[in-house]
Amino acid sequence: MTYLRLGSLLAGLCVFASAHAITVDELVQKNLDARGGADKLRAITALHQSGKYRLGGGLEAKIDSYQLGPDKVRFEFSLQGLTQVNAWDGAQGWQIAPFQGRKDPQKTTYDDNKSLIDGADIGGPLLDAQKKGIKLEYLGTEDIDGTNAYKLRATFKNGDSRVIYLDPDQYLEIRVVDHTIVRGQEQVQSTDLGEYEKVDGVYFPFEQGQIHIESAEANKPIDVAMFSFPASAH
Repeated sequence: MTYLRLGSLLAGLCVFASAHAITVDELVQKNLDARGGADKLRAITALHQSGKYRLGGGLEAKIDSYQLGPDKVRFEFSLQGLTQVNAWDGAQGWQIAPFQGRKDPQKTTYDDNKSLIDGADIGGPLLDAQKKGIKLEYLGTEDIDGTNAYKLRATFKNGDSRVIYLDPDQYLEIRVVDHTIVRGQEQVQSTDLGEYEKVDGVYFPFEQGQIHIESAEANKPIDVAMFSFPASAH
């Protein structure tokens, strides 16, 4: 499915007028239903996505991301024969940073991996939020490029938060803004989402800011060892 940002000014005004009547639970349910349903989301325990990272000026890097539920993730960024690796095995993070002149694996701190850890959750913060210890709040509506989007805030157990903007017609995410505290300083990153495609019955955004996903596979075997710090580096 190609995801289109629908909705006219009239539709936006109608949403604004009725926004007071909607609840967090209703918005979450509409989002989960739009994505394919909570059961189908829970059924995806492994996800591999491949695509391109647009650097500007026509330059693109190859990217691969691997997620293995509930908390393992690996991200690879390849350019001009070099590959950057960032990984989290559920307890320990590590990286290979050839663009910084470091070709050997190096262990990294929890703060270094906060954004990576948040991305390990395949279902996202709106799925089973209470079980995950995530607090959800409805913040009203906000205009996002002409769309009067519903606005939710998810606050994680570690104090970080994500503001999620839902399209008022299809209830899919069209923008997320992450607020991450790293070594006492807040970092803010905004990502626009779109071009949703179905993968094993669940819709995922194939446009993720500067990243364009070209292919995605769900529940294919992923070697758990690829998330762990390489044994040869110990």
